[in-house]
Amino acid sequence: MMKRSRLSMLLPLLALGTAARAQETHSPSPFKLILVDNQSKIQKGELKTSTLAKSWTLPGDGVKRSKKYNKISSTLMPTLDRIEAQVNAHQPLPAVFKNVGGQWIATDQTGWIFDRDGTKDNIRKAIGGGKNEARVAFRRVVPQRSVKVLVQRGVLWHVAGGKSSYAGSPDFREKNILVGASKLDNFFIAPDHEFDFNEEIGQIDASTGFVPGFIISGGTLAKEDGGGICQVSTTIFRALYSAGLPVTDRSEHSHRVKYYDPVGFEATVYAPSKNLKVKNDTGAHLLIQASWNRAEQSLRFDVFGANTGREVTVSGPVISDFLAPAAPSYTPDDRVAAGRRLLDTEMQGMTSVITRTVKVGGKTVSTDTLRSVYRPWGAVYGVNPADARLN
Repeated sequence: MMKRSRLSMLLPLLALGTAARAQETHSPSPFKLILVDNQSKIQKGELKTSTLAKSWTLPGDGVKRSKKYNKISSTLMPTLDRIEAQVNAHQPLPAVFKNVGGQWIATDQTGWIFDRDGTKDNIRKAIGGGKNEARVAFRRVVPQRSVKVLVQRGVLWHVAGGKSSYAGSPDFREKNILVGASKLDNFFIAPDHEFDFNEEIGQIDASTGFVPGFIISGGTLAKEDGGGICQVSTTIFRALYSAGLPVTDRSEHSHRVKYYDPVGFEATVYAPSKNLKVKNDTGAHLLIQASWNRAEQSLRFDVFGANTGREVTVSGPVISDFLAPAAPSYTPDDRVAAGRRLLDTEMQGMTSVITRTVKVGGKTVSTDTLRSVYRPWGAVYGVNPADARLN
């Protein structure tokens, strides 16, 4: 009798446990709102597409009310507001290449615009059909310069890069360098088109963001809008030259300037008399990207395009024909009350020769040289505008 009594007491408890587990098993899954889109990238010269998905959980009480009344419950509105803000924050971003672990990868971002009425309709239909998920309705906004545009134009590989240091530059010079570089960031050079530096940079004055800076003028230094722009022309020249492209117009400075070392690996510009021109002979578009590091004061340009199979080698400079520095010169400087202020150091005259060799399939297809002749240069001192040495 004692054993039966215990068993009779356990049976109701076992039944309750079984019922509880059954209830847990059949509890409804949370309702998900899902957004699905495709994203593309260029990696190792190929277009690759993957799926991008985001999901949000809708409040269970709001889902139940929506099902009961066959319309979207007002209790879901705060959640939809939050989802709409997150979707709309996904703005279109143009395609750019980034160096990721030594590998250049191009990505973009398609923008999203939340379709509130369409999304609510999808939720209502899903709930009414007994489903536990619905799709976000949205409109895609494709950036003008998308990854697919790069692919269509044959821009698939990192072709070459060029870098220079402007360490020690005063603020006005850095300002002009960054303004100039930004004007050449993310632009295309069409097949067979001749890149024209002065044309691409445009007008150089205060209206286009440039400030006064020192330029070489009349055997000394003088201030003019855009002083320092040759740092930009020199750096992009290095990138295009390293890509093996034909140079159709290029000049060196009248004297050696340390900002542009290695000696002779430079290009000076001064519209309209001096310019930099390089032809795109690759058969596909080229994309130019600019970047800079203000902490280390360095500037870089990278060239992206088709894989031409070119192997380009640029030698170091071979320097000869040294000449003694010239006598010092003086230029007005409002910051000097008396005495003088060193603005530029003296430089020897010299000749630099740099050799470029282009190979395809291990065979040399072209060889050319950059020959730069520099005149002797004297130290430049800033003096008070009333100083007699200016006469």
